[in-house]
Amino acid sequence: MAGMSLSAVARAVGMKPPSLYEYFPSKLALYDALFAHGAAQLLAAVNTAGNHPRHMDDPVAALFAGARAYVAWSLAHPVSAQLLNWRPVPGFQPSAGAFAPSLAMVAQTRALLALAVGRGRLTPAATTDEALLLFTSVIAGVVSQQLANEPHANPAEGRYSRLLEPALTMWLAYYTP
Repeated sequence: MAGMSLSAVARAVGMKPPSLYEYFPSKLALYDALFAHGAAQLLAAVNTAGNHPRHMDDPVAALFAGARAYVAWSLAHPVSAQLLNWRPVPGFQPSAGAFAPSLAMVAQTRALLALAVGRGRLTPAATTDEALLLFTSVIAGVVSQQLANEPHANPAEGRYSRLLEPALTMWLAYYTP
């Protein structure tokens, strides 16, 4: 991704390079647009899975469904997942607007954790920054390992992606009363 040129992108979408510069004044601006698009798509996928009616009464099930959607989306969109989860482009940092969907996902995760604590499913420690970081590290770790070692596998069958449930279950056991 870091070696991408605006000229190559323009040719890939059937434009002349100078035309692309009308939309994106620099490669960093293009990366920002790609980050924003990917983050919005990922948030929508996680929300669709987590907000399914069968999860409305169970915040832990909603968290797990969102995590499965996160992994599935990331494996289906590996280039976007790299941009969202890693730092493949030296000097690129997403703008506040591009990063907003990621912050919304964190806020929604925190809300589900608090709801699970309120319902007695998790200990109060599950609402700490440490618990959130551990939860997201489990998910991002599964994504990173799967993309690095077996990028084209089906999420349910991948050597690493199929381990999401047991990994989340270990997280859950740590924070269960």
